[in-house]
Amino acid sequence: MGRQRGRIVHGIAVLDKPAGLSSNRALQQVRRTLDARKAGHTGTLDPFATGMLVLCFGDATKFSSYLLDSDKTYLAELRLGESTTTGDTEGEVTAQTAIPALSEPVVASTLHSFLGDSEQIPPMYSALKHKGQRLYDLARRGEVVERPPRRIAISTIELVRLTDVTVTIRVRCSKGTYIRVLCEDIARSLGTVGHCSALRRESLGPFSADQMMTQAELESAADPEALLMPVDAGIGHVARYELDKPASIDLQQGRTVRVDAADVPLVRAYREEELLGLCTIENGVLQAVRLCATGD
Repeated sequence: MGRQRGRIVHGIAVLDKPAGLSSNRALQQVRRTLDARKAGHTGTLDPFATGMLVLCFGDATKFSSYLLDSDKTYLAELRLGESTTTGDTEGEVTAQTAIPALSEPVVASTLHSFLGDSEQIPPMYSALKHKGQRLYDLARRGEVVERPPRRIAISTIELVRLTDVTVTIRVRCSKGTYIRVLCEDIARSLGTVGHCSALRRESLGPFSADQMMTQAELESAADPEALLMPVDAGIGHVARYELDKPASIDLQQGRTVRVDAADVPLVRAYREEELLGLCTIENGVLQAVRLCATGD
């Protein structure tokens, strides 16, 4: 076995991804800056999109799945009158239609109709798989396959700006929501066609826009690792449970930990200020779900 490359780095970077960069490319750039051994992200952004990309390093990767289910907020520009193969600026124009005269009250009312739970058919140009193949690979070969609809939820949607050819909206939505498809659906409801011409993710779960940093800021920092958020920054919504030193050692060594507490489906286990991991409490027993590798 060869020596693993990179340093052991633990924490979360909330990156402001620029346009024209894939999520994986952005991750690898930050990983190289930190010289981090283990890294991952919590949901991709299309290359044309900008904004929040939450990157996890070291122990934080063990809890990244708990962020995948988080709500997200987007600022999106819908260009009316033109549809494209991909639903965004990356595709070829497939149709052009007239744009009806629109007023802010009419557009706001239309947007309001999209609030709540609904079903959305994923686009062909997506990373979902059909019989082991990515949909976008099939789409590039000119193939179209049936995609089952998925349940989504729009919790807020507001009109930010209206011009003769564009509608800019801010949307807070559940995981699995394709803003490109939402833009196409809104355009149809307005009596025309359209595509997403600009997209920026402003928040994800507990992370807000003011926490984002650029790759340039990381590279120029004297100590880039010091800019990382702590490992538990993404799981603050989970209840906290304190353990003393003997109990924490038992937990880390796989032994049964008896506790005087009611059943809880998930807790953050700590010894003083050190996160030990995520656990369940059932019938008076604390059991590990995901443990950090940083304990004594």
